[in-house]
Amino acid sequence: MADALFLGLDVGTSGVKALLVTEAGAVEATATTPLALSTPRPGWAEQHPDSWWDASLASIRQLLAPRSARRVRAVGISGQMHSSVFLDRAAEVIRPALLWCDGRTTAECAEITQRVGGEGRLRDWVCNPALEGFTLPKVLWLRNQEPAAFARLATVLLAKDFVRLRLTGTLGTEPSDASGTLMFDPARLRWSRDMLDAVGLPVSLVPEVGGSSEVLGHVTPAAAALTGLVPGTPVVGGGADNACGAAGVGAITPGEAVASWGTSGTVLAPTAEPRVDPALRAHTFCHVAPGVWYVMGVVLSAGGAFAWYRDQFARDLMGADQPDARLTEEAAAIPAGADGVTFLPYLQGERTPHRDAAMRGAFVGLSLAHSRAHLTRAVLEGVCFALRDSVSILQELGLAPSHLLLTGGGARNPLIRRLQADVFGLPVSTVDREEGPAYGAALLAAVGAGAFPDLAAAVRHTLTRAPPAYPDPQAHRAYQALYDRFRASYPASRPPRTTEPRVG
Repeated sequence: MADALFLGLDVGTSGVKALLVTEAGAVEATATTPLALSTPRPGWAEQHPDSWWDASLASIRQLLAPRSARRVRAVGISGQMHSSVFLDRAAEVIRPALLWCDGRTTAECAEITQRVGGEGRLRDWVCNPALEGFTLPKVLWLRNQEPAAFARLATVLLAKDFVRLRLTGTLGTEPSDASGTLMFDPARLRWSRDMLDAVGLPVSLVPEVGGSSEVLGHVTPAAAALTGLVPGTPVVGGGADNACGAAGVGAITPGEAVASWGTSGTVLAPTAEPRVDPALRAHTFCHVAPGVWYVMGVVLSAGGAFAWYRDQFARDLMGADQPDARLTEEAAAIPAGADGVTFLPYLQGERTPHRDAAMRGAFVGLSLAHSRAHLTRAVLEGVCFALRDSVSILQELGLAPSHLLLTGGGARNPLIRRLQADVFGLPVSTVDREEGPAYGAALLAAVGAGAFPDLAAAVRHTLTRAPPAYPDPQAHRAYQALYDRFRASYPASRPPRTTEPRVG
């Protein structure tokens, strides 16, 4: 396999990223095709699955245009978790997918909890609470709100599995993504018939489950003509974006932990057995490495909060080179705590630790003395504080990390790296292959093609860690007080209850 390449594809929320990785772990080429997000109503978030496929085609074609597709020995796919693809019997899309950050299913979450007999059953059957972002509430929403569409429903897929279906013609999924549906039992590695029976859904709605590095299909001639790939190229199971992102920085063994800034933000700690937060504030999912699970806290708006802020408050920089870097340069000149400004990043509600889709973002403490630079600093600190909530839960559960690997936008920016070290009070480090979930997907493809005996060997062979950056003790003490201020500001994120005005 001296000249072999492994293609990793990540079906994200803001774009589809593709990359080619050599057996030595070097990234030979990357390509990203942007995606648009539809928000038909406040709290709703949709994308049409066909847009994922179109963007996947564009990214793959861009990679392959100047090189031989015969070098590509296997394909791995990562993707946004939870997002529901509704297919009819002909495998055609029924309606746009409801995304992981869609908050319309509060009533369905209550329905699920009531039908199963309380959160104790949810803990036992699926290791997680009924939350708006998960897939099962979306299926019930379709049944309750769009019965004609539900009557056509034959299969529910996740984002990456839809793209693999279009590539291979094969229906399937794997444990890391199935764990986020609320229909899969992560502890027993199977679809939960107890859960499906309780809500009145047939197990035929969900696909067969294979391994993350197992070959689950091969590129069809039709897909080969569209992508430029060679017909018959193996396509492995792949994994959920958070699990693949962790694999892409080598966090696949207990004792590790990784903090990620994508559209959402996560703090993830692998475990040797399924560990469940008694309060169900954090999630328990299967990892892409066999026999490994992880506990994860989720911030729904991390990089997404910063992107929203940039687009709304820094439009004058949109034509400039590297507008994000310009903003963080401004923020670096502002002292810790942003001179009293606190940002609550709950623009789409929040998961960890609040489990509240109705929460909303807020700036607290504004005055005439504050500038855009203060607000930028507050946004960056607010996301770090929200992620620290998850770090605190891991510590409570006995999973206290000694250090954190960083991935995503928070790994690439020096100020955000420093903020995370000082806010968390932990050493942070990065790896030499900062490509996110697509890189982890490519490693799974390499394992599936036989280039490595397992994922651990692939990680050892391809990744090198940078020396850790240690927190400044004085800065960490200061941020402890500022974190307390952030937590005291929670009430500002909760919409006030309104009553109808009296007449007469």
